[in-house]
Amino acid sequence: MITLYGIPNCDTVKKARAWLTERGIAHQFHDFKKQGVSDVTLDRWIAALGWEPLLNRKGTTWRGLDDATRAVVTDATAARGVMQRHTSLIKRPVVEWAENEVSVGFSADEWSRRVLKR
Repeated sequence: MITLYGIPNCDTVKKARAWLTERGIAHQFHDFKKQGVSDVTLDRWIAALGWEPLLNRKGTTWRGLDDATRAVVTDATAARGVMQRHTSLIKRPVVEWAENEVSVGFSADEWSRRVLKR
């Protein structure tokens, strides 16, 4: 089963969910704003992708952090801690694909290639 992680009112998450639904691809949605992200899950994403692609430095949550907090985010441990405290810092959507692969963001072209190889 594909699991799509994100926030329901995020435009990119809406596009991603619609893309999956329009193609009849079974998936479940995990609202990490309400349900959180477990340490195990976040560690799995960091191991698969690295912490930098997961950290959204362009959003309002990042800009809202104090300078000292932003300054300490220089490695996976620090990034993990900040993302756990502020789940809105996690880029969206994060997808755990059926073949135990993980991706972040939405690209119709990339997703089409993933679906076609199944």
